[in-house]
Amino acid sequence: MPDRRAVLAALGALSITPSVAFGNEYIDLEWTDLVPEGQPALPPVIQDLIQHDGPDMSRQQPVSHGVRTDWNGEIVRLPGFVVPIDYSGTGVTAFILVPFVGACVHVPPPPANQLVFVTTQTPYEGSGLFEAVNVIGMFGTASTSTQLADIAYALSADHIEPF
Repeated sequence: MPDRRAVLAALGALSITPSVAFGNEYIDLEWTDLVPEGQPALPPVIQDLIQHDGPDMSRQQPVSHGVRTDWNGEIVRLPGFVVPIDYSGTGVTAFILVPFVGACVHVPPPPANQLVFVTTQTPYEGSGLFEAVNVIGMFGTASTSTQLADIAYALSADHIEPF
């Protein structure tokens, strides 16, 4: 588990800026945008079928080959799937945003540069792991390690909506 106070403090600093009116005041990102040029987005090990009763999935996380800093401090929108980390009541307040269903849970996690640690002050009441969402908020590089995976990016969410 990451040092939660350090992660939340770093993400809290990102949330000091005022919320945006969600017109076109954000940059639309795709998962391939997070991977440095010339690097594969999804390594072959993740694309193959995985035995679900095998060893711990986090031990099978492929090595990440760098991050992109182009959008540090920018308001972005990124689609993905929620892997809950922390709750407030029935809503999720911290989660890993992953590029495909089952990442970090049913198959090995993607490389760190394909994972985003999201925090939100307003708990998100989602319908489960198979729901695709759009997350809008302040984006940046922030190395975080959880029991599920190492993560290279962070996003302080101002708005989370079904995809």
